[in-house]
Amino acid sequence: MSIRAVKQIVQSKPALEGAGVKLRRAFGFGNTTEFDPFLLLDDFRNDNPEDYLAGFPWHPHRGIETITYVLAGTVAHGDSLGNTGNLGAGDVQWMTAGSGILHQEMPKGDPQGRMHGFQLWANLPASLKMTAPRYQDVLAKDIPEEVDDDGTRVRVIVGDFWGKHGPVEGVAADPNYVDVSVPPGKTKRLKVETSRHAFAYVFAGSGTFRDASAPQGVLTEQTDGSETIRREAAGNRSLVLFDRGDEVVVNAGDEGIRFLLVSGKPIEEPVAWYGPIVMNTKAQLQQAMEELREGTFIRTKGV
Repeated sequence: MSIRAVKQIVQSKPALEGAGVKLRRAFGFGNTTEFDPFLLLDDFRNDNPEDYLAGFPWHPHRGIETITYVLAGTVAHGDSLGNTGNLGAGDVQWMTAGSGILHQEMPKGDPQGRMHGFQLWANLPASLKMTAPRYQDVLAKDIPEEVDDDGTRVRVIVGDFWGKHGPVEGVAADPNYVDVSVPPGKTKRLKVETSRHAFAYVFAGSGTFRDASAPQGVLTEQTDGSETIRREAAGNRSLVLFDRGDEVVVNAGDEGIRFLLVSGKPIEEPVAWYGPIVMNTKAQLQQAMEELREGTFIRTKGV
């Protein structure tokens, strides 16, 4: 077995989206080659309703899939196909925007005013950019969960993990998306296919991602051209980008650690994007913007 080395550990950065929602962005709107087929990950965790209630009013998407995972509070959604609903704690929505959709997402906190969730964007290959839009709404009770002998807990949202199969089906990026909790002081080895790009996003506790017998840290290059090991643990709101290998090793800290572990097969195609529209060429982006102005953006009508 080959342990995946840690290429980079970064803290998510504050961002303002929608009508004024304060969130943290782990990656996105830049060079996302190392995350391919994923484009963006937002952590919309907030305990102050004034920072999220304005929500994400009507906006377009084309050429991508969006994955919304709610941990606390609710998100009301609606779209140009006539779909409406509410995502509650533990629920997941996987939306294939495909040829184009207009939708809105309006968060509402729990009784204590807390709102917590994630949105991940997955790219679509050129052959599926203009596929018909669709939703997959999954309730918390339908997401399989496995608890190991040492207390490690895994929720399998997409893909296959520890003999469990996630309920979301037919996603172009063929991802694995799991929510992992490791108890304090425990070391866990988690398999990830070598051909996939992979990252972890820590949202509770802390720990290190390495072989337990190896020195901890991230390899960085110095100004004189030499290399050194920068020792660094991954804490709350840390993004850990992995190199190639077939397993990830995590060592939980004194408070344990909880993180999303996400992997997918690279699409390796050109990416041209403008906000929520992601295509392969600038000409395709220009066409999408013209269609928005002319009212011909939506190819699939609601019933």
